[in-house]
Amino acid sequence: MATALNILNSVFGYPAFRGKQADIIGHITSGQDCLVLMPTGGGKSVCYQIPALMLKGVAIVVSPLISLMQNQVAALHEIGIHAAVLNSSLPHEEVHIVEQQLLEGELDLLYVAPERLLTPRFQDLISQIPLALFAIDEAHCVSQWGHDFRPEYSQLAILHERFPDIPRIALTATADPDTRLEIIERLALHNAKVFVSNFDRPNIHYHVVDKTNGKQQLLSFIQTEHPDDAGIVYCLSRKKVENIAAWLNANGVRALPYHAGMSPHLRARNQETFLRDDHLVMVATIAFGMGIDKPNVRFVAHLDMPKSIEAYYQETGRAGRDGEKADAWMAYGLNDVIQQQRMITESDTQQQFKQLATHKLGTMLAFCETMTCRRKYLLNYLGETATKPSCGNCDICLNPPDTWDATIEAQKALSCVYRTGQQFGASYLIDILRGNSTARVKQWNHEHISTFGIGKDLPIKTWRALFRTMIAQNVLSIDMEGHGALYLTETSRLVLKGQKKILLRKPSENKKFHTNIHDNPQPVFSPVEQQRWSQLHQWRADTAQEHGLPAYVIFHDSTLRELVRLCPKTIEELGQINGIGTHKLSRYGDHLIKILKCS
Repeated sequence: MATALNILNSVFGYPAFRGKQADIIGHITSGQDCLVLMPTGGGKSVCYQIPALMLKGVAIVVSPLISLMQNQVAALHEIGIHAAVLNSSLPHEEVHIVEQQLLEGELDLLYVAPERLLTPRFQDLISQIPLALFAIDEAHCVSQWGHDFRPEYSQLAILHERFPDIPRIALTATADPDTRLEIIERLALHNAKVFVSNFDRPNIHYHVVDKTNGKQQLLSFIQTEHPDDAGIVYCLSRKKVENIAAWLNANGVRALPYHAGMSPHLRARNQETFLRDDHLVMVATIAFGMGIDKPNVRFVAHLDMPKSIEAYYQETGRAGRDGEKADAWMAYGLNDVIQQQRMITESDTQQQFKQLATHKLGTMLAFCETMTCRRKYLLNYLGETATKPSCGNCDICLNPPDTWDATIEAQKALSCVYRTGQQFGASYLIDILRGNSTARVKQWNHEHISTFGIGKDLPIKTWRALFRTMIAQNVLSIDMEGHGALYLTETSRLVLKGQKKILLRKPSENKKFHTNIHDNPQPVFSPVEQQRWSQLHQWRADTAQEHGLPAYVIFHDSTLRELVRLCPKTIEELGQINGIGTHKLSRYGDHLIKILKCS
């Protein structure tokens, strides 16, 4: 692996491989297939970019998004790698130029969308040249039951049929054990070695709150924890995205919207602005984010509960790619569950998919309602055994909840469901339990049933938490064809007989938001170091603007901090800084030395 390590040092500017990168590179360069599961920010791209430089021919990288391809190619150009992209956004003249570069052996990597790769014309084109490897990025898109399904991905097994001797590497950050098997089956990777990295992101703090006033809770979170940081806020609907973005702006938080209903031009412009601005919040639907490699996203917030653990893990994984403190914050409520279930029921999909989607929604709700370590729950779901019972960096571990036995209250609720004919949703049932003589209660003549008013000693918030818990534990189910009506299950019988307990959390102040590892911020700069930092920061911003790139593509913050701390005086010393490879050293070395000497 000396050659691979030399490339890592000289081209990428890093001293050593992380995790299983070296093993993966050795496997693919030996001509064998592999499936790589590695968390966001774990360094997946290096696993095929370095082999592309080691092997004869061009590496074909299959990527699902135009913006993702363009950003990766721009970053490769910055370190001197010959890469190009072919996608539908290019004019015919540029397509011709790239194809000529390909045929003349001038490229190391070519990024393409699966739609183009599957065309006979493109396959005929690449059959004329030496091929180093095929890299299938975001491989979870092959799963027809997944959250990012792309039908074209399911046809990529043709690569094995058409080019059987070319090694393939499939990569994803999001795949539970069942999805992994589906990827292997659909991509014909039966003989591939599977590399599974540690999915833990210890720098991310997970925090889930009951939704009372979502907008105000979000604003308070941003103003308190991230008043000047880049972040992403996910909402379920396009309309809500627009409303939340406008509301944040009106309240002093700079924000932009992003959803599939916007024009492609406006979406691209907003995304580019977000990538280049370190003090902007993107409010988006799930249409935004796949492959976003902005390293300093300090928080990801959800104003609506995601539909699955996979979606949640992938979306929250966009925070803290630089390894520094980041937050995954979510506000959710019972209405989120009902809304998601309604979307499943009303979707025009097979019954098998609806059943699986309902199961995934249930696991997501259980994550929200869990009273044990959230990180442990996530890792277990992803097929990884947590080594510690407590992570020390989620709301549960930092503020272990006190619980109380709500079994009797649950029995009252179940009795109310039964006595009203299993025809009503939680809000109506709570009115009956609390003895509220609403017009609707009077209309159905439910003032006279035995459960009317038997729960008036509990506040609405507690009853809603109880109904959420019972749904999460399958004590109650939602009948979406009955407009969200709750009905009894087999598990209901166990609760009614006292054979199953229902525990609820007691209200908590949640005073401690972060773990102690976040109480050790970056060392405070001295006045001289602060001047050095400011000058480097401004130079990077100017250079990025000149090149039309996000600032982090020039250098990450971690590289700038190392420059400030070590203050190299020569080109040789500068070459020892992490993130400065040969090409960047040649291109920017003199500028950096000049800045550092001026400080």
